[in-house]
Amino acid sequence: MEIVIVAAGIAVLLVLILHLRLPAFMALLMVSAGVGIALGMEPAAVLASITSGMGSTLGFIAVVVGLGTMLGALLEFAGGVRAVAGSLLAGPGTGRASWALGGTGLLVGVAVFFDVAFVILVPLIRPLCEESGRHPMYFATPLLAGLLVGHAFIPPTPGPLAVAELLEADLGWVIIMGFACGIPAMIVAGPLLARRYLALPATALHPVQPRSAEDAQEQISIRLGEALFAILLPLVLIVGNTAGQRLLPEGPLSTLLGFIGHPFIALLLACLYAYVAFGVTRRVPAKRLQDIMTRSLEPAGVVVLVTGAGGVFKQVLVDSGVGDLLGAYFSQQAIPPILLAFILASLIRIAQGSATVAMITAAGLTAPILQHLALSPAQAALVVIAIASGASVASHVNDSGFWLVNRFLNQTEAETLRSWTVISTVAGVTGFVVAALIAAAL
Repeated sequence: MEIVIVAAGIAVLLVLILHLRLPAFMALLMVSAGVGIALGMEPAAVLASITSGMGSTLGFIAVVVGLGTMLGALLEFAGGVRAVAGSLLAGPGTGRASWALGGTGLLVGVAVFFDVAFVILVPLIRPLCEESGRHPMYFATPLLAGLLVGHAFIPPTPGPLAVAELLEADLGWVIIMGFACGIPAMIVAGPLLARRYLALPATALHPVQPRSAEDAQEQISIRLGEALFAILLPLVLIVGNTAGQRLLPEGPLSTLLGFIGHPFIALLLACLYAYVAFGVTRRVPAKRLQDIMTRSLEPAGVVVLVTGAGGVFKQVLVDSGVGDLLGAYFSQQAIPPILLAFILASLIRIAQGSATVAMITAAGLTAPILQHLALSPAQAALVVIAIASGASVASHVNDSGFWLVNRFLNQTEAETLRSWTVISTVAGVTGFVVAALIAAAL
């Protein structure tokens, strides 16, 4: 009966989001409270679970998502996205441009929101098409695959970051496994999948909205090394902390690595570097820098609140005791936790469209189960990647990314289903297969 109640709660959640169009934050809170009452919790206990679940989740997520978003905004303002893309595309020519675009998308997707990065980078496709006479999707496919994988698989982007926090997975291991599974996913869903467009003629692209005169005047240009340093600094520090805790004895060095390698400090250092290198040294007014960083927090606020509501859902399952029941049940089944996580995320993603909601909901359901399993840090990180993979598959008409690709690549809905939906599905399935293979080998 408890499992039936949880399943009914998920069904109600989808109805609230899909049919009643309630914000995911409200829907998750309502379902969490309703499931808690239905499971026999006292009203005061439900309220206590909401408070503790929200507080414990946001205490980490709010800081990291906020810092990561500000870093991405500074990178975008300074032309770092174009610096990375321009350097990777400067030498290869159109023959190897698809590989360069995939790598560009992967790196940029780690630091910048998917939709922002796509709008910035899509103008690169037009000159490549004109030079080569090839179909736009030959170049758009690897770019989209790279952006999708970078944004879904590799922290400090909000999705995998939130899942790692809910599953209490080590962030360094999540970054390592994100690259290990994400690079093959990008290659298969990007340059390799793009070969199906080699025989197709070029088509017209939707004209891209030009930058305003004010933005063009304020645009600065940073070097590739500066952009890469800002992107990779927090990743290197976080992974260095993970490696140091395993390889170094306790002492001043391991303590230092533990401090600067904590996501709070690693991202704070990267933000300070970007603020100085991209702004202060180039005489950008402090008020302008403040506006850029403040405005960037507006979309991040939605992600933070939805993640907090996901933490509430998880806490209600734990405090009600149903988490123990789910853990005991699935620990006796033949379904590996990594497969269960992928299936849950995939079903929720297909039903309601939002990758973030799918990741957070699946993580809230999976977290109580993992508490009953003796998973290593690497195995827990692979479950995070399985959820990210499931939440990436089958982007279709209920996903805002579908319409972004549809509009900017001048496609019909059917063409977008055959292109973008296939890309997202191939990337998600490939990422999961690689994660499952690594898990089997551990």
